[in-house]
Amino acid sequence: METKYIFVTGGVVSSLGKGIISSSLACLLKARGYRVTIQKFDPYINIDPGTLNPYEHGECYVTVDGHEADLDLGHYERFTNVRTTRANNITTGRIYQSVIEKERRGDYLGKTVQIIPHITDEIKRNVKLLGNTGDFDFVITEIGGTVGDIESLPFLESVRQLRWELGDDALCIHLTYMPFLQAAKELKTKPTQHSVKQLQEVGIQPDVLILRTEHEIPQPMRRKIAQFCNVSADAVIESKDAPSIYEVPLGMHREHLDEIVLRKMGVPVEGEPHMAPWLHFVERMNNATEEVTIGLVGKYVELQDAYKSISEALFHAATYNDRRLRLVYLHSEKLNADNADELLSPLDGVVIAPGFGQRGIEGKFVALKWCREHDVPTFGICLGMQCMVIEFARDVLGLPEANSTEMNPLTPDNVIDLMEEQKSISNLGGTMRLGAYDCELLPDSIAARAYGATRVSERHRHRFEFNNDYRRRFEEAGMRCVGENPAAHLVEVVEVAGKRWMVGTQYHPEYSSTVLQPSPLFVDFIRAAVDYRNSK
Repeated sequence: METKYIFVTGGVVSSLGKGIISSSLACLLKARGYRVTIQKFDPYINIDPGTLNPYEHGECYVTVDGHEADLDLGHYERFTNVRTTRANNITTGRIYQSVIEKERRGDYLGKTVQIIPHITDEIKRNVKLLGNTGDFDFVITEIGGTVGDIESLPFLESVRQLRWELGDDALCIHLTYMPFLQAAKELKTKPTQHSVKQLQEVGIQPDVLILRTEHEIPQPMRRKIAQFCNVSADAVIESKDAPSIYEVPLGMHREHLDEIVLRKMGVPVEGEPHMAPWLHFVERMNNATEEVTIGLVGKYVELQDAYKSISEALFHAATYNDRRLRLVYLHSEKLNADNADELLSPLDGVVIAPGFGQRGIEGKFVALKWCREHDVPTFGICLGMQCMVIEFARDVLGLPEANSTEMNPLTPDNVIDLMEEQKSISNLGGTMRLGAYDCELLPDSIAARAYGATRVSERHRHRFEFNNDYRRRFEEAGMRCVGENPAAHLVEVVEVAGKRWMVGTQYHPEYSSTVLQPSPLFVDFIRAAVDYRNSK
């Protein structure tokens, strides 16, 4: 069939969960046998979130082809098991950059370059890019921001044009908020009415309204909204707060969202979606009674979205170990030798978080030393792995000034360093290893046993590397380099011998963890944490 395009917009307030709704719809359509992908259009002028502070925008997610993307792409992959690429996340900055480059090349033949048609044409080209491959039946496009934001207007104008050009092959879903006034004990429809009116003012009539709410919305109120918003009554559905985001697809199916969308796009509705594996996960999630307590040591713990993929990967792994995850966020700037015992001893396992820069790094060293000496299951990711190497060099190899040249360019023992060919590159992005790379694992390693394989591919986002000049000294002292990139012989995985579970990965295994295919390393880490808890 011809590719169908679904647009998801949001109104009233931000952070309503357009990404979760888009992911849930994709999950349902995929469970019906359709080929589905999702893309996110972000209205900010940054080219991508790679240079954004996590406090600004949460974590930076990395796709298999090495694109730094919005964290919503993580939700898309976790819900659909469909890998995303550079084409799945477009920013205003990317759009303008492309148009300006075309103008400089003379592609517009001397014409005046304007928002309409040049910017909107570029947006439309990117919307249809995924559909033109022929690989997908449905392309769901989430428009970032809130209707009424000035920066979203070119995207909305592009949606308006596409609705006319694509006819029945295009559909608009609008997500709004239904506030409950506690004093009046009433749900209020007026914000939704105003939001739809704003959408209509830019020429877009929503086909489906999804109402985010804490309370059940009675049918008479739904009919009132339908009447005032020109939407059919059966296409006004509620999205009531769920205990877990992983229950949202089931809630959307109970509200018949997938059936409504198919019917409105002229696609026959046959049978039920195959949700058995998803239901199995949700049942295990809800039936788990015993806890596993994991500490996450990082410097952005005030904003938990900064570690979104890690927390979700831990949740998946805990569920598949039939445990409830209790995640304790520990600020690495506030962790020191005096309080380490008090903060770390209640934990069943510790994750040392990724990041960049000097701030909070000493607290990571303290946590790693304490965990190593007390034999607590420990997982270092990216900078967390590098910190594991530095702490081992200082406290086991006897190199007290060992460091990364990122933190101290003059360190006498640069156990973490830039590769020689990177040192002459001044552009920060130019020295980054981004995207999926192969890793070969030693057969007798914890990592190989966890994966059930000796060759894996995982995603990277880092600049500095393990210095192979020190490799023999580390291995002789008990830190095994068990994984390396076969092409460049860069160390990817280290393990401390003789410990329950002390593993560091230069790559980010959390990016590839999904509901139906959890990260094997995370699952094994949680298993070790559960065993340690039982031994206590």
